Amino acid sequence: MKTKHYLKKFMLSISLFVLIATPMFHFESAEHPVSASTTHQVEDGVTQPVYSYTDAIKETIYVESSLDSDRDGEDDMIAVDIMRPKETEEGLKVPAIMDASPYYESMGRGNESQIKDPDGIGKNTMFPLYYDNYFVPRGYAVVLVDMGGTNNSNGCPTTGGYEETESVKVAIDWLNGKGKAYDQDGNEITADWSTGKVGMIGKSYDGTLANAAAAQGIEGLETIVPIGGISSWYDYYRYGGIPFYNNGPGGLAGRVTSSERVAQCAPVREEMRIASDDTTGDYNEFWDERNYVKDADKVTASVFVIHGINDYNVKANHFSNWWEALAENDVPRKLWITQTGHVDPFDFRRAEWVDTLHRWFDYWLLDIDNGIMDEPMAEIERGVDDWDTEETWPAADAEQVDIKLAPAVEELPGTLTTAPVIEEHTQSFIDNPRQTEGEMVENEFTAKENRLMFLTPELTEDVRISGVPKMNLQAIVDKADTHLSVRIVDYGTDERINHRSREEGIVTLHDQVTCWGESSAEDSACYKEAELVTHEAPYEVVTHGWLDGQNYESLDYSNPLDPGASYSFTWETLPEDYVFKEGHRIGVIVTGSDRNYIMTDSNQATIDVALGESYLELPVVGGKEVFNRAIGSDGGTSPNNTAELHAVLDYFINKGAITNEKDARALKNHITAIQKFEETNQLEKAAKHLASFKQLLNYQKDNDIIDSEAYEVLYVDTEYLIQLIEAL
Repeated sequence: MKTKHYLKKFMLSISLFVLIATPMFHFESAEHPVSASTTHQVEDGVTQPVYSYTDAIKETIYVESSLDSDRDGEDDMIAVDIMRPKETEEGLKVPAIMDASPYYESMGRGNESQIKDPDGIGKNTMFPLYYDNYFVPRGYAVVLVDMGGTNNSNGCPTTGGYEETESVKVAIDWLNGKGKAYDQDGNEITADWSTGKVGMIGKSYDGTLANAAAAQGIEGLETIVPIGGISSWYDYYRYGGIPFYNNGPGGLAGRVTSSERVAQCAPVREEMRIASDDTTGDYNEFWDERNYVKDADKVTASVFVIHGINDYNVKANHFSNWWEALAENDVPRKLWITQTGHVDPFDFRRAEWVDTLHRWFDYWLLDIDNGIMDEPMAEIERGVDDWDTEETWPAADAEQVDIKLAPAVEELPGTLTTAPVIEEHTQSFIDNPRQTEGEMVENEFTAKENRLMFLTPELTEDVRISGVPKMNLQAIVDKADTHLSVRIVDYGTDERINHRSREEGIVTLHDQVTCWGESSAEDSACYKEAELVTHEAPYEVVTHGWLDGQNYESLDYSNPLDPGASYSFTWETLPEDYVFKEGHRIGVIVTGSDRNYIMTDSNQATIDVALGESYLELPVVGGKEVFNRAIGSDGGTSPNNTAELHAVLDYFINKGAITNEKDARALKNHITAIQKFEETNQLEKAAKHLASFKQLLNYQKDNDIIDSEAYEVLYVDTEYLIQLIEAL
């Protein structure tokens, strides 16, 4: 063992603890003492604070691993700080709430950036965050693991590699009676006080470690609560084959490595730089090792996911991809979607959050049936103090609606419709790697050479989307490569949570403090309050998505484009749950490079987009009918005469929408006859035969001869023509 190193940095002081009280605080007061117990006490479905925080046992242990991530010839030892009720020395068995983190030496945890040794004197006097203050009195152990290679653990960080997950696993194993650990004097120590049940929690990297551990199916890990956690490191540093910036994994590893081993770990960081392959941006074995979504079938823990839908650090696809995989494997789960960026709910919904977390851990770690799993699965924030509940996510009645990119109409540079675009139309733009997001989005009624803009009319009712939109672009590129971007924008002045503010949607109130649990002279349970920040803005960029054109077939490899050839480019945007309000417009903006988020492409390619063949799959709650009603459309092409209806029929026949030639010919013959009545001004007969044409469409639909889209469009177009004729 490397005992000297441990003695230097891990002598924990045992201090007298005092309670701090101010008029605003929520806390367990010394004026109302409770008697100690060797069993958990429960009232109203939750554990009560019957154990003394003052007398709690604080210890530092070092768990053996089989790793040698720093390649010094000795197994890495993983440092763990533990706080548990003193009654655990008298037979009380408690579960553990674990926050494994790389940030306990620097950067810190929580809105106030707390670290374990704030005085820098080599003694861990602080248990960052409120988990110890609140949960230890309620009969939990709080376990803070220094991720391998950070703070007082040996080794080198590998930015999502198996070594980091293993450093968590050995700690959980030790709590379950497996493996060996030692105190700071080198004495072997066991967790005879542990029930073996562990719940992991943490924001950002900490939540990522929880996801990674769950994806390994570690015995004893009963539940995880990832807040803004990564589910695939490829998605953290790449999108659609495009790096967000260079040397991401190595750079992050350098920031979190223990200050004593930064130079020693340099070779590991260099290996990561090479293996991550910034040159192509492709998905490879390096990234596959760091993809937890693919291992969702191993998850045995329940999962409570919290994520900011506007988090552009750990982007929202991390929760949606993970959530979908968990659903496919029937993992017990719960979800909070917030309108903030990379923010902990403790900093904007504090009371509700602590109450929910308390009940969650009581249920999963102490088997207290408090009804939390009978509540709606998802809670979604719409605005300040405005939360909706859903039985699942995405919303059960959300349907992917194909929204076609259509040519300009009146003042609109381009339009959005569910109806087919019958004639061939092309719009072109030139990729400008210097274009800002403001230049892409603003002046929506103005045509610009570096973007394509498509808008709905003003909505006549609210439209909610819930899920993951997908862009399908049929285009010709005049270079061997280009980047492609899409934005979905809400145009309409409104008061919104300002998730792009300095604190990503909140503001810290330095003169307001609340307390959660008990405090000591060195470790306060009291934290600065924060509140949501709003602003009035003329538009909101709802979601984004990007693609490297050379990855049009797969993220696993790049294919140079053949200039002049037509390609089908398909990519997902970030997930969303958003309400476009009545009177607003939905906008879709197609561009190339995006300097605000991704590395740009220097080719400055010209992209010719085939309208009609290009469309956005939008997950509309209520489906196509709701979207069409909101934009004032019947879903058809609004033909002015039978010849135009004939063109619509030909469009669908060419698409293969009618199963055989005989049935297609029957429809064509019927329309041809109607055209003759129309040309000879026999409008009454034309209307009568249009009615019988509707009957023929119904027959073909009922017998699965015609597909649903062709039927719907032809039917409403026929009805539209009948109304035109009857109005004459």
